[in-house]
Amino acid sequence: MDMFMMRNGKYVLNLISFVLIVFGGSVHSTIPIRTLSQDRPNRSNGPTFARWLVSENTWGVLSTIADDLGGAPFGDVVSYSDGEPYHGTGIPYFYLTTLDPTARYALKDHRSSFTISEYPLGTCGKIDPENPTCSKITLTGKLNEVEAKSEEAGMAKKALFSKHVEMKNWPKDHTFKVYKLDIEDIFLIDFYGGSKSVTVDQYFLPKNEGRQE
Repeated sequence: MDMFMMRNGKYVLNLISFVLIVFGGSVHSTIPIRTLSQDRPNRSNGPTFARWLVSENTWGVLSTIADDLGGAPFGDVVSYSDGEPYHGTGIPYFYLTTLDPTARYALKDHRSSFTISEYPLGTCGKIDPENPTCSKITLTGKLNEVEAKSEEAGMAKKALFSKHVEMKNWPKDHTFKVYKLDIEDIFLIDFYGGSKSVTVDQYFLPKNEGRQE
């Protein structure tokens, strides 16, 4: 009886392991596609594509200059919003606290860059995030605190909370404040052949053309 139970138990354990590998593996190999506010634009329209990429995403890597690390770049994963769904401004707004190094560094040296990948949107398929056809954008400029009682701060909070609901309940004693990236340069990769030329003026006034490919 003991031998039977041992063999039977081993069979059940192997069966469970098999199920976890097969079904667990299939779940993780499937890249979920998020519900997007706008269709993916035609990549031939650089400014429109850049704005779409910024508006549809909700997080990226914000890099500031670490004075306590000899001026080395310090990258941090942060949530952001450029506006409520369907009403993106193109300006990334952040909700940051000086308890985190990112905000502290920015208050001393405003030079910053913010990198966003298309990969989290699920529109790249199964290709590697570094593949040039899976677009990515780096916005470089100055990270500045938004005046707390300004109309812009109110709009930014509304935009942030619409995409990141839990932010409303973040600890009050952490003194979170609204920051924004004042964009000075744009680096966009959306296909082979190097970066696409998109000026700041073009970015903020994209041509309304080119829908999903």
